[in-house]
Amino acid sequence: MCTDPNCDNQTEIGRRELLTSTVALAAGGALLSGKALAASDPDSSYSDPSEPALPPTDVEVGLSDTALVVTDPQVDFLSEDGVTWGVVGASVQEHNTVENIGRLFEAAKARGMTVAISPHYYYPSDHGWTFGGPLEKLMHKIGMFDRKGPLTLDGFDGSGADFMPQYKEYILDGETIVASPHKVYGPENNDLSLQLRKHGVSKVILAGMSANLCLQAHLYELLEQGYQVAVVRDATAAAKLPEGDGYLAALINFRYVANGLWTTDEAVEKIQAAS
Repeated sequence: MCTDPNCDNQTEIGRRELLTSTVALAAGGALLSGKALAASDPDSSYSDPSEPALPPTDVEVGLSDTALVVTDPQVDFLSEDGVTWGVVGASVQEHNTVENIGRLFEAAKARGMTVAISPHYYYPSDHGWTFGGPLEKLMHKIGMFDRKGPLTLDGFDGSGADFMPQYKEYILDGETIVASPHKVYGPENNDLSLQLRKHGVSKVILAGMSANLCLQAHLYELLEQGYQVAVVRDATAAAKLPEGDGYLAALINFRYVANGLWTTDEAVEKIQAAS
C-alpha cells in the first residue's frame, strides 16, 4: 500500500501513459491487448434501477411498419481479427453480441420484416480530413473500416470493413437495405432514413456497434426524424478504456430516450409475434 501523498497523481499519470502507448501501438497497426486495456465493470452489473423514476414506454412491432436496423456489423468491431478487438472484445463477449445480432437477423428475415444495415467505410480521400475528434483520429490511424475506394470492392472481402461472415447470408440476399456509409457516427449524411421511409417504416429495432458511438448517434437522429426506436441492449457492445465504460454510458442514455429497451430474447419474441 502506497503512503506517498502523490500516489493519486502517479496513478493518473500511469493511466494516461497507458492510453498514450495504446494509441502508439494502434498507429503502428498492432492489435491492441484486451488484458491491458479492458477495464471491467466493478460488479459486472448493468441492471436497471429497482425503482425507476421515468415512465415506461414501449414499441408495438408490426411487420409492415417496423424495420431491424443494424449499425456497423463489420469485422473491425465484432471479430477477434478486427483492429478494435482489444478494447471492445471483452464487452462483445460479455453480452454475446455477435450471436445476438445473428438471432435478430434470423428472426426478422424469417418473418419478412424490412432489414437495413448502416455500415461505416473510410476511403483514401477521407484520410485527408484536417480535423476530427479523438476517436475519429484513432480510427484513421489504425485503418479502421478502410476501403480502397467507393467504386471498387478490391480487397474488401475478409477485410476489417467487410461484414461478419455469419451475417452475409442475411445482408447479401438482395433484399436487405445496405445504406450508403455513415462517416462519423450518425446517419445524417447517408440514405438510411430515406430508404426506411420509402419502405413505409416508422418504427425501428436498433442493434449493432458501437453502443455509445454509432448506435447511440443513430438512435438520436432517428428519434429526431420521428421514428419510434427500440434498442436491443445485448445486441451491442462498446469499448472499455481508462476514460470509461462506453456500454454503461450508452445504457444510461438508452434508458432516458429510447422508446423501448429490450433484450434479444424480448426482441425476437416481439418479431415472431408481430402481425
